[in-house]
Amino acid sequence: MSGSLPPCPKCASEYTYELGSLMVCPECAHEWSPEEAAAEAEAAVIKDANGTPLADGDTVTVIRDLKVKGSSTSIKVGTKVKNIRLVQGVGDHDIDCKVDGFGPMQLKSSVVKKG
Repeated sequence: MSGSLPPCPKCASEYTYELGSLMVCPECAHEWSPEEAAAEAEAAVIKDANGTPLADGDTVTVIRDLKVKGSSTSIKVGTKVKNIRLVQGVGDHDIDCKVDGFGPMQLKSSVVKKG
C-alpha cells in the first residue's frame, strides 16, 4: 500500500486504494473522488455574517431580531449564544445551540457574528 493515499473520509481507514478516478475504502466500501473531497473540505468551513470562520464551542451574537416559530416573543439583537455546535445538512440552519429563555434551537450562520 502506498502511504501517499489519503485516508477514508468516512471511517478514517488507511487502507484506501485507487479504482480508476475514484478512491475506495475496502473496510466501509465508501467511494469518493479526491477532487470532490477537497472541494467539500473547503466548502465545509462555516462563516458568520462578517466572514469570520466559526468553530464548535464559540460564542456568537445575534445581529438582528429573529422571530421564533411557536412563540410570541423574538430573539433580540445583541443576544449572546454560548457554546455553539456546527452541523451540516440541516437545511440552511448550520448552528445548533441553546438560547437563554428559548431553549435548544438551530440558527443560520448568516444572522450571527463571532464574539
